Amino acid sequence: MERSNRIGRILLVFAVFLAIFVGIAGGAVAGGGAAYYMVQRNLTARAVVAQPVIAPAATQGAAAQPYAPGSLDSSSNAMVAAVQKVAPAVVTVLNSGPQGSGSGSGVIISDKGYIITNNHVVEGATQLAVVFNDGSRSDAKLIGTDPLNDVAVIQVSGKLPAVAAVGDAAALQPGEQVLAIGSPLGNFRNTVTAGVVSALNRSVGPMEGLIQTDAAINSGNSGGPLINLSGEVVGLNTLVVRNDQLSSSAAPVEGLGFSVPSTIFRGVAEQLIANGKVSYPFLGVSYLPIDGSIAAELNLPVQSGALIQSSRQGQPAVQPGTAAARAGLREGDIITAIDGTALDGDTSLRQLLLQHRPGDSITLTVLRDGKESSVQVTLGERDPNM
Repeated sequence: MERSNRIGRILLVFAVFLAIFVGIAGGAVAGGGAAYYMVQRNLTARAVVAQPVIAPAATQGAAAQPYAPGSLDSSSNAMVAAVQKVAPAVVTVLNSGPQGSGSGSGVIISDKGYIITNNHVVEGATQLAVVFNDGSRSDAKLIGTDPLNDVAVIQVSGKLPAVAAVGDAAALQPGEQVLAIGSPLGNFRNTVTAGVVSALNRSVGPMEGLIQTDAAINSGNSGGPLINLSGEVVGLNTLVVRNDQLSSSAAPVEGLGFSVPSTIFRGVAEQLIANGKVSYPFLGVSYLPIDGSIAAELNLPVQSGALIQSSRQGQPAVQPGTAAARAGLREGDIITAIDGTALDGDTSLRQLLLQHRPGDSITLTVLRDGKESSVQVTLGERDPNM
């Protein structure tokens, strides 16, 4: 009996310990289950917050913006939107001629299939074609060229992927963000590069009134658009200055790209489309654009304008029989404005003249011997061979 009681007591103690162990283990499991549930709930909540805001591909249309508001900073969003607006209208221009083949870029500016590009892109071509953004190809015909401003217009027929809007380059400001689109090396179709407007009204060789930008421009980008963040074409990329073009500098040269502004190429393109050629107004003077350095060097009374003087090529300051000669302009005169619009760091004499046609009458503001006067001039027509 005592032995049975002892065994019973042992079994009772074992049962108590077993119950305690099961209770502890069960609590741990329950606690672990609760903790696991809470962790999973927390991770799920965080995953919902951290989900990418890119819209599903099925909801994106060809012209839709795939980025939800706030997914990028405002500047990046504006760049993306601007590129999406213009890129479908950008083309690669293919030039086949007796000296081989080459390529450049262009942009569709009319629903009639007119494409603007550089003169040097189509120069010497016996056959022209364009490759659209989607890779399809179309033959093109030459409408007209303007070697003076390095502008040309070609045309394609058939369905167009898009037409780009032309903006107002006169509204640009140094420091403003711009984008260049083109086909560098002819292979990397519709490459986008970003930069700022470095300066306005730059002169490079015979070309004037150019936009300077640090957006990367390489061989093959010529003729492609420079666009603002509103998705408007404000310039036509035309050249880049490199070390081998600078005889006096061995230092690396970067970020010196230049574009023909819309204030010039728009009027040129309109004339080429209408007439196949450009009729230039002609004043008949050789001149030196004035800036602060020129003014200091020559001890001039103004910081901007156009100083009438003989050219380095031996051209007379005022050519006989021209509009300038008939109006009585002389060497040493300084033209400071046309029709009240001042020649300054943003506006060149050529830019203002190109807003007129041969036969137009304009008023020059002229500084002579420290005295300002108004001179009426009836513009002539420039010899196309000049």
